[in-house]
Amino acid sequence: MNQYCKPALTTDQQVDLLIRRGMRIADRAQAQQHLTHISYYRLRAYWLPFEQAAANGDDHAFTAGVDFATVLTMYDFDRELRLLLIDAIERVEISLRTRLANVLTLHYGPFAHEDRNHFAKAHLWHQSRQELTKEYARSRETFAEHYRGQYPQLPSPPLWVACELMTLGHLSRWLQNLRIPKDRQTIADAYGLDEKVLVSFAHHLTIVRNHCAHHGRVWNRKLSLKMQIPGKKPAGLSAQFNPAQDRRLYNTLTMLAYLMSVISPASTWRGRLKALIQATAQIDVVDMGFPVGWEQMSIWQLETA
Repeated sequence: MNQYCKPALTTDQQVDLLIRRGMRIADRAQAQQHLTHISYYRLRAYWLPFEQAAANGDDHAFTAGVDFATVLTMYDFDRELRLLLIDAIERVEISLRTRLANVLTLHYGPFAHEDRNHFAKAHLWHQSRQELTKEYARSRETFAEHYRGQYPQLPSPPLWVACELMTLGHLSRWLQNLRIPKDRQTIADAYGLDEKVLVSFAHHLTIVRNHCAHHGRVWNRKLSLKMQIPGKKPAGLSAQFNPAQDRRLYNTLTMLAYLMSVISPASTWRGRLKALIQATAQIDVVDMGFPVGWEQMSIWQLETA
């Protein structure tokens, strides 16, 4: 068994180590300031692509010309990208909550989620219902306290209220577990998508959102869960994706761009994403799964006011 023998380093020693390995640092004090508040290990994810094996055996040496300012630019790009992702995911999540509640309550009544017969897998329904019941019981939201006070006999509130207590992961499971495909399709019709594509993307988004919520690197990450690319509906959308890079972020961004155009047509989200990419020359979008000529694709040409 190998023993771990690397000692902890001061920020001053960390700067020395970076310089020794070939990184250019124009302002030592500024580098120490950043390393005081952003850990060396966290920043390493952004300089890792520039590491190479050196003649002296150091496998963490840097390629020629790498400087600390470039690493910080890449780090800031990733942070801004996460904020854009969270912005879009929030709108999609709220829209999905609304669609799930509207479709099920209009078809089956305010407590459709309490009826096991509407769901395909009993164990998933029991799990989802238990999660919802616990969340409802402990919630300090004004609406939850109101319903608990007014209707103490109810294990959960009406679905349009209950949906406000669901995380994206919980919401995805409720959607996926609907027994009748037509119910899922009615929800998906609002977006012009096949229900299988919508269910797949909702599940995929839970992974992406978790990376964002925990401040994880996203720009060049290889995602653990692929999403299903749309087929014939809506017409022309499938051509906007890059199936050759099905674990990179490009396909996620493309679907979000499409959904934002449906949910919030006046949003400038696509324009802000393009502006961020264009303003950061240090980022190679190929590492994000962007295809050559992506800027000419129609999904990225449609700009709103």
